[in-house]
Amino acid sequence: MSGSKLELNEEQQVALDQFRNEVKDCQLKDSSDEYLLKWLKAQVFDVGRAEKMLRQSLEWRRESGADEILQTYVQKEVFTNYFSVGLVGIDKFDGPVFVCVIGRVDIKGLLLSVTHKEFSNFTTWMCETFALAINQEIERTGKRTTQLTLMLDFEHFSMRQMASKQVVEALLEMIRTYLINYPNSFRRIFVVNAPKVFHLLFALVKPILSPADIPKIKIFGNDKNEWASALLEEIDAEYVPSYYGGTLTDPDGNPKCPSKLNMGGEVPASYYLSNNGPVAKDYMETMTIIAGAGGRKKMKYKVDVASSILKWEFMTEGGDIRFRVYTKNAKGSEEDLVLPCRVDSHLAMEEGQMACDEPGKYVFEFDNTFSYLRTKKVRYRIFVEPPSSEKV
Repeated sequence: MSGSKLELNEEQQVALDQFRNEVKDCQLKDSSDEYLLKWLKAQVFDVGRAEKMLRQSLEWRRESGADEILQTYVQKEVFTNYFSVGLVGIDKFDGPVFVCVIGRVDIKGLLLSVTHKEFSNFTTWMCETFALAINQEIERTGKRTTQLTLMLDFEHFSMRQMASKQVVEALLEMIRTYLINYPNSFRRIFVVNAPKVFHLLFALVKPILSPADIPKIKIFGNDKNEWASALLEEIDAEYVPSYYGGTLTDPDGNPKCPSKLNMGGEVPASYYLSNNGPVAKDYMETMTIIAGAGGRKKMKYKVDVASSILKWEFMTEGGDIRFRVYTKNAKGSEEDLVLPCRVDSHLAMEEGQMACDEPGKYVFEFDNTFSYLRTKKVRYRIFVEPPSSEKV
C-alpha cells in the first residue's frame, strides 16, 4: 500500500523507497508504507539497520510461532489468575488502552510455576494480543497510524524485586521482545506509582528504546491527582477504571474492573513446578543455620568505592530461608536496602544484585528464626564487584 499521504522529507522518502526494495523478497503480511516506516523510525532511517532488524524479527516470528499463537496458545491458569494485564478501552487518538498492574505481579512465583519456554510463549501471546487490538482499531477507524496506550502501575514494586536477577531478566525479556519485534507500536506509556527503585529498572530499559520512544513515556510517582489528570487528558473517563480516576467499573460496580484485568498477587506454592531443587556450584561456600531464636547468620562487606555492586546467589537444603540486606552507619543504626523476605531457594537458585550508592558497611543476613524445627544448609556466593567492572 505504498503511495499513502505521509509527511516525509525527500531524504526520508528516498530511505523508504530503498528499504522497500531491500526487503521485497520478504514475505510480509503488511507491506504498507506505514508498516515499513515503523522499522525505519526505530533505526532513525538507517536502511541497513532497519533491514537487519526486520529480517531478525521475521526469523523470531518463525521460531516463536507468533503468526499462529493467537489460534494455538492455551494460557496456563497461573498466568490467567496472577498476571495483570487487560484491555480497558480506547484513547482519544483511537488507540487501544491496556492496563498492567506490574507492581503486584509475582514474577518470581510465575517463573517457579512455568518453564522458560512457557514464559516466552506467554510473552509472544501478549505481544500479539497488543498487535491484534491495534489492527482491530485500524479496521474500525481506517487510520493506518493507530498505536496503543499502556498504563503500568508500579505500586508495591520493591527493591526485593529489583534486586532479583530472575525478575529483572524476565521483565527485560518481555520488554525487549515487544520493542524489537513491534517497533513504534505505542503512542504513550504511563508509568504510575513509580517507586524510588524505578530509576534502576528504567536505566536498564533505556538502551533498548528507540530515541523516538523515550519522549512517549510519562513517569509519575504516587501523587494520584497528578497522574490521574494526565490519564484523562488522553483517555476519556469512561475508559479509565474508577480505581485510577475514571468512571469505568464492572457491572457490579467494582472500581478495579476485575472482569477486564486482575490485580496480580502472590502465586501460591501449589502452582510451583515439582523438581529436584537447584544444584550447588563448585565455587559456593556452605553454612548451616539452626532453627529458632539463634537461627541468624550475618556477613559484613566493606564497600570502599561508591556505585560498587553487591552480588549474591544462594540455594538452601531443607526448606526456604529469609534474607535481608542493610547498611549500618557510624552510630550503629540500620537501614534496610532489601527488606526481609522469605524465598523458596530450596526450589530455585536465588540470584540478585544491588548498587551500593555510598561507601560503608553492608550486611547480608540469612534468617531461619521463623522455623521451629528445620535446620537449613545454605550454599552461597556473595561478593562486591567494583564499579569499573562490566555490569549485567
